[in-house]
Amino acid sequence: MINPLISQNMVAALNHQVKHELFSSYLYLSMSAYCEQQALKGFAHWMRSQADEERCHGMKIYEYLQDSGVPVVLESIDQPPAGFGSARQVFQAVLEHERSITTRIHALMAQAKQENDYRSEVFLQWFVSEQLEEEKNAMEILQRIEMVEERMSAVLWIDKELGKRKAGD
Repeated sequence: MINPLISQNMVAALNHQVKHELFSSYLYLSMSAYCEQQALKGFAHWMRSQADEERCHGMKIYEYLQDSGVPVVLESIDQPPAGFGSARQVFQAVLEHERSITTRIHALMAQAKQENDYRSEVFLQWFVSEQLEEEKNAMEILQRIEMVEERMSAVLWIDKELGKRKAGD
């Protein structure tokens, strides 16, 4: 029996979000493998931890659906990309991905509000807060990478200038 407090549309949307959360896990696992291949073991470790966290997010929705007595329908997960470019590009992709997940969570929250689905609205509030943290973490790491790149550019410029030194200067 379907729970009358959760609409079929909300059940479908939450099932679809499980797919996106599990794709996120798969994406971060692919990024981890890529970073490992680039000899960025710390980055790879961070991505593996993120992959585990995203799988937990998917399972949190899965368990909510189960606890609500509605069907869980697992959708196919797309293959993630395998190449990501520089460390900066990796974290730009992380930030863009997290922003896309935030958009999806906000759409779910709007749907819950529209349908007066108070239970789902309260449940989804955790994800709204979590996405703020996810975006903040990605932005901070990206900013650090950009600072290092800027400093490396400065070091390379100084190196070039020092290379112009003539004997006796």
